[in-house]
Amino acid sequence: MQTINRAEVGKSQLDDLTDYVWESKFEDLEEEVILQLKLRILDSIACAIGALGYDPVQKVLNYVVELGGNKQASLIGGGSTSLDRATLYNSFLVRYLDFNDSYLAPHETCHPSDNLAAIMACSEHISAYGRELLTALAVSYQIQCRLSDEAPVRDKGFDHTTQGAYAAAAGAAKALGLSRDQIKNAIAISGTTNNALRVTRCGKLSNWKGLAYPYTAASAVNCALLAKHGITGPDRVFEGTKGFMSSISGDFYIDWSNEKFDRVMRTITKKYNAEIHSQSTIEGICRVRDEIDVQNIERVDIEIFDVAYNIIGGGNEGAKNEIALKEEADHSLPYMVSVALLEGQVLPREYSADRIQRSDVQHLLQRVHIKPNLSMSNQFPESMPASIDILTSDGKHHKFAVKDYEGFHTRPAEWSTTKKKFELLTWDKIDSKLSKKIVNAVVDLESVPVNLLMALLSEIDPLKPYFCHRRTTPGEVLND
Repeated sequence: MQTINRAEVGKSQLDDLTDYVWESKFEDLEEEVILQLKLRILDSIACAIGALGYDPVQKVLNYVVELGGNKQASLIGGGSTSLDRATLYNSFLVRYLDFNDSYLAPHETCHPSDNLAAIMACSEHISAYGRELLTALAVSYQIQCRLSDEAPVRDKGFDHTTQGAYAAAAGAAKALGLSRDQIKNAIAISGTTNNALRVTRCGKLSNWKGLAYPYTAASAVNCALLAKHGITGPDRVFEGTKGFMSSISGDFYIDWSNEKFDRVMRTITKKYNAEIHSQSTIEGICRVRDEIDVQNIERVDIEIFDVAYNIIGGGNEGAKNEIALKEEADHSLPYMVSVALLEGQVLPREYSADRIQRSDVQHLLQRVHIKPNLSMSNQFPESMPASIDILTSDGKHHKFAVKDYEGFHTRPAEWSTTKKKFELLTWDKIDSKLSKKIVNAVVDLESVPVNLLMALLSEIDPLKPYFCHRRTTPGEVLND
């Protein structure tokens, strides 16, 4: 893309971003970028299928069914509805388990796969092929990650869904095949409208933790549809009077004419069903637990980088040692470390009400003590360091350190690992035949109609569990 002197032509930052979205094409995507996007799509679909049947998910489905709507887009698990409502529900499925991918910027963390459901719905609606879906998804990944780099909002009290408003609208507009002006207005309307508070992830957590981005994504689809029908948005949404920069982020500049699609390579996938900043610590815990008399642990001391301490360790986003709900448990490092010590794994089953309330984990998590370490903080986000000291009643100290995990950008997950995660999360929801069809559709996605992939995901009946002949328990998948 040719570099443009913005001052000479009076272009806004929104104009630059719009040009980037409008001019992007499938041929711009390098082979490795396409592979990594496919890997994250399969990872996200696994999370979505794995979330079917949970109570909050069912409540959102009931809401969608009650509202009704034109049959424009498919619901994972069967049925169809309007584009925005399909986005809300399918995005909540991807997000509910808190098992989907992440991007770590120095002062912001986001989950770029939160954009997938909006792009899938819009791509299906216009009967696009996977190549168009992949292009729109690459665009949304890059926008959300780069805004997280250059315009973090967490410390100002706003949620990462605030940057997502731009990414989701751009991805939806691109997937719908809108004109340049329509794309511009879609982004402007969504960026002006969807500015969410960080209280969503502080203190006592609620169902909204998993719904905040799905709601933003659904709104972004509506913004794209409004722009399609000629509604305009503020041209200077970024640098204008009381715009994003003056009201929330502060000044920044991204030269979108030089942006590629490299940020998907820096996103990371989760090995454990746990908040992203806990992953290396949990991997270390699981690696050494067989050497420890878990029943006789007196104390667990963890030093960790400040972002992890503040979000999941009891820092400025609230204490993490009173745990009663799933939403609290998966954002509590004391709980996640404790259940990993007790179970040797952290999967969706570790967040059942019965498991959370059991006395063994409630007793142990009170013995986990966490403090920030400045040296480790300076290493983040290039690494995810922590040091752990476990003291048992016989006076022995079990000390070890970690710096990354399988799935981090220094040790990215292979396709085989992602496929195993897919099988692990879907083994009781779909049979082996449908499982293979979904995986193959993702493998060949650039040449597959999005309608076909969505039809496969609609075949799943969440009320009729399947038990694949290849295995009888999820534990067998872990040991394959």
